[in-house]
Amino acid sequence: MSRISQRLNQAKASGKKILVAYVVNGDPFPQATLPTLHAMVEQGVDVIELGVPFSDPMAEGPVIQKGHERALEHGTSLNGTLEIVKQFRATNNTTPVVLMGYANPVERFGYAEFAKAAANAGVDGLLTVDLPPEEVAVLKAELDANGLDNIFLLAPTTTVERAQKIAAHASGFLYYVSLKGVTGAGHLDVDAVKTKLAEFGKLTDLPVCVGFGIKDPETAKAVAGLADGVVVGSVLVDKMGAQADKTAEEIAASVGDIISGIRKAIDTL
Repeated sequence: MSRISQRLNQAKASGKKILVAYVVNGDPFPQATLPTLHAMVEQGVDVIELGVPFSDPMAEGPVIQKGHERALEHGTSLNGTLEIVKQFRATNNTTPVVLMGYANPVERFGYAEFAKAAANAGVDGLLTVDLPPEEVAVLKAELDANGLDNIFLLAPTTTVERAQKIAAHASGFLYYVSLKGVTGAGHLDVDAVKTKLAEFGKLTDLPVCVGFGIKDPETAKAVAGLADGVVVGSVLVDKMGAQADKTAEEIAASVGDIISGIRKAIDTL
């Protein structure tokens, strides 16, 4: 059983909602990432989603796009991201880490080589934003062979039929994108989220975590009441970018403060 399944099963057994937190590796500078990961865990994050910087992050809104740009200015790469996970694993062997990114860097690395390197580094899963289920079979085989979960996105426009196809290829958990558009866009429609989650819940036993539009403790609590967990990202990346002139420790502490507020809110359910 993967770290992701173990953590999510533990949360379910205790009636706890899952908190997934996303930051971009190397943002706003490389030295900030590792202490930020540890600070997020200390404040209650269950699963880390670590963004692999990419030059054309099409699913991201302006905030996370800038995070990718800042990281790329420092030459942050997929190899560098695997190295950060190794460093994280030196003192934390329990918190699941999912890499979130785009197909091109993984394809260039080579599916088999990437899966082995990711597993050796301590990665637990991969979410490839722009790789649809029709094209994932070869990569999934390599991920499966190395014990890595294949995380997929579901969207407000995803039909029941397509959701069934996606769920058949997925493991770990499903990530429901609550808004039409890019990260950080629009206003959260809790009723619409409830309707879609009810549809998807009939198709799979996998936990469903909801992201996009989770900006504060209030929105996190509202969504966590409907889903297995929430994903928070843009607000963290925005905070990190706004403090690019601070020390790594100061950045980590400020991100930890945001996580603490969200954790407390969803734990009241």
